[in-house]
Amino acid sequence: MYQRIGEAAYRPGLEAMEALDVYLHYPHKNLKCIHIAGTNGKGSTAHMMASVLQEAGYKTGLYTSPHLLDFRERIKIDGSMIPEVEVVDFIKKHKRYFEEKRISFFEMTVGMAFAYFKTQQVDFAIIEVGLGGRLDATNIINPILSVITNIGLDHTQFLGTTRAAIAAEKGGIIKEGTPVILGEKDDETDTVFTAIAAQKRAPIVFANSSSSHFTSDLKGSYQKANIRTVVTALKQLNLKGITDQIIQQGLSKVALNTNLMGRWQYLSQAPNIIADVGHNKEGLLYISEHLKVLTYRKLHLVMGFVKGRQVDELISLFPTKAQYYFCTPKLDRGLPIEDLKEALSEANGDFNYLESVSSAFETAKAAATSSDLIVVCGSTFVVAEVLSHLKKHSYPV
Repeated sequence: MYQRIGEAAYRPGLEAMEALDVYLHYPHKNLKCIHIAGTNGKGSTAHMMASVLQEAGYKTGLYTSPHLLDFRERIKIDGSMIPEVEVVDFIKKHKRYFEEKRISFFEMTVGMAFAYFKTQQVDFAIIEVGLGGRLDATNIINPILSVITNIGLDHTQFLGTTRAAIAAEKGGIIKEGTPVILGEKDDETDTVFTAIAAQKRAPIVFANSSSSHFTSDLKGSYQKANIRTVVTALKQLNLKGITDQIIQQGLSKVALNTNLMGRWQYLSQAPNIIADVGHNKEGLLYISEHLKVLTYRKLHLVMGFVKGRQVDELISLFPTKAQYYFCTPKLDRGLPIEDLKEALSEANGDFNYLESVSSAFETAKAAATSSDLIVVCGSTFVVAEVLSHLKKHSYPV
């Protein structure tokens, strides 16, 4: 629910999750978990790792959030979503406990994932942190490996207003004696992670110290760092059957193996339409940098945001010559058009303000020529609405 209504749904702390874990008979203790946190890239990293493990023949559970079209995207085994009957049966069986103990939506989904992975006897469970790390509901696990992709200024109202403070929260997933992979070296945060790792006697490995010649079907220059992180993590695990050939095969079939959507996803051609869930400064900077290497006649940006974003700062990352189509995603946290107009009152650009995501998308399509480029970004929920809109109109997604 946090994704839809924001702060009102955020409940930090592990007490309720630990109690739920006892009630469910500790399902996570039967799992070999890989725990992944970070401001950006943790979803891509999780899916890349799952794809490689699948290519090596391991039965692989994958828990991520949020979802785009179907709740069941959050819980997958070997790329297949948890069956509807499993979701319904789990809720029916435990509904009374959830209501009496006021278990949150996120805690419920984490418990569901652990229980399902245990029942299905997965070889490995890749678990993506929801928000932060230290107090996230997923942090009851004792993983075989922890991964932290990078640190940026996001969710500062919960995690702290400096990158060092945020690093301390995300570093909370580092566990006693468990190796941790850090996706990027950073003077401001490295000392934080090094101190936590030393206290926990956890071996620490910096991914960007290792070169990587591997490539992925997940496009975008920003995926290079995620690939390095994944390769370093796999080498650290030293699992049987994980050869360089298997790693490359897995990295080349991430979308196919895991059904990942929304990461530099091409939706159509002539014009090229790309959707990417980048939504914070670092994520949108990655997108804007990758746009510099693409060829197109004119750039059309379909964008919407959630409340709390510094919209003027985010828009400044993109070309002033682009044509913008602003909209508000359908959720309580969606930033209203009037607020968008006010935030951009002193900015220069070809700005169009539309009532809905679908109207913004269709307006961009109508204005674009076959040699133009349309990019949908700014919010996970804007991407989700565009994918839903295309699905309703029988476009392949």
